[in-house]
Amino acid sequence: MSSKKGFFTRITSKKDVFSWVMYDWANSAFATTIMAAVLPVYYSDVAAANLTPNLRTSYWGYTTAIAMLIVALSIPLIGAIADYIKSKKRFLQFFAYLGCIATILLVFVSTGDYLLCSVLYILGTIGFSCGNVFYDSLLVNVTDQDNMDFVSSAGYALGYLGGGLLLIINLIMILFPQKLGIPNGMWASRLAFVSVGIWWFIFSIPIFKHVKEAGDNQRQKLPSIAVGFTRLKETFQDAQRYKELFKFIIAFWLYNDGIGTIMRMATIYGRELGIDANALIGALLLTQFVAFPFSFFFGYIAKKISAKKAIYITLSIYTLIVCYAFFLKSATDFWILAFLVGTVQGGAQALSRSLYASMVPREKSAEFFSFLGISSKFAAIFGPLVFALVGQITGSSRYGIVSLLVFFVLGFIILSRVDVEKGRALAQQH
Repeated sequence: MSSKKGFFTRITSKKDVFSWVMYDWANSAFATTIMAAVLPVYYSDVAAANLTPNLRTSYWGYTTAIAMLIVALSIPLIGAIADYIKSKKRFLQFFAYLGCIATILLVFVSTGDYLLCSVLYILGTIGFSCGNVFYDSLLVNVTDQDNMDFVSSAGYALGYLGGGLLLIINLIMILFPQKLGIPNGMWASRLAFVSVGIWWFIFSIPIFKHVKEAGDNQRQKLPSIAVGFTRLKETFQDAQRYKELFKFIIAFWLYNDGIGTIMRMATIYGRELGIDANALIGALLLTQFVAFPFSFFFGYIAKKISAKKAIYITLSIYTLIVCYAFFLKSATDFWILAFLVGTVQGGAQALSRSLYASMVPREKSAEFFSFLGISSKFAAIFGPLVFALVGQITGSSRYGIVSLLVFFVLGFIILSRVDVEKGRALAQQH
């Protein structure tokens, strides 16, 4: 794909690339409406209405930590088995549909049903997060190393655009329910959850139909659990040969935990501080549309100065974001934070994915992406958990948000010690 072609020409010129990118469009609706915008507010105002504001925030943090723990424990085994039976797509399909169903079932959550809400959110997060391991690992099947930064950035960019478009529809439903024949705002939120599940299902169809993987026509039967652990053990033994790759995993484990915690906790944090729910959702909508062009901008920057240096820039801005969030007082402050997050969120995640993919041996992509998954998901336990514990102990989530500084600073330091060219050469050699 020539770099001189326009954006849409480049992603639509190959059916498998376009189909892969469209899955980001599909499942980003879960990240925006469920993880970031509508469900956290609904949890605070409806599902956990009988709890104190501080406990609502803390319980949401614990819910997120539990979801990440289950995901982290599951990913290594399913990644090893998926590579063994040459079936990343089948695993992706299973987890995508699990996420769709759990999300649609959120329609039954009413006042005081915070336990039911937590359980369904955990199931949806398992589907979203485990599915993304296999989605990410398919990147090496649709493009070459020269185009990985662009294709990965395109996925995140279209994800922000798709997730943002559905969030606009959901926000209109929530703001003007009666005009749309909906009884009230609570039912509008419930229908928003249903719309996410349907959106996710429909736009995930292309990746299952058009993206091919090696061994599509020669799959082996599903092995026993023992085979999965054997494959996992072999991959751990391989770790000594890919030292740069695993240093990167540790760095990503740290700074991505900070990014994920901000994404999952920002709305309920703002709600605890008394910011209007519609203002919070609107600000997060701003994040989506700011992230769309900035994802491409950082893809361009990566070509000029390298992906690693571009990630340095994003982590520096995230450090400023956390400091500013500590002093958050008004809806205007939250909108400023939402804009800043939008400038770096897509770039940090897209370039991390493509940088990692460039150091991964192709024939073990699912296993190695599962390692990235387990490291980041285990890490993702600690961010929300630290946020919740510090907030509950101090009685204010302001101290919880500032505790995230350590994740960005340590991640930056360890990333600086990764020799990317050495890691890429080793992956190609093996």
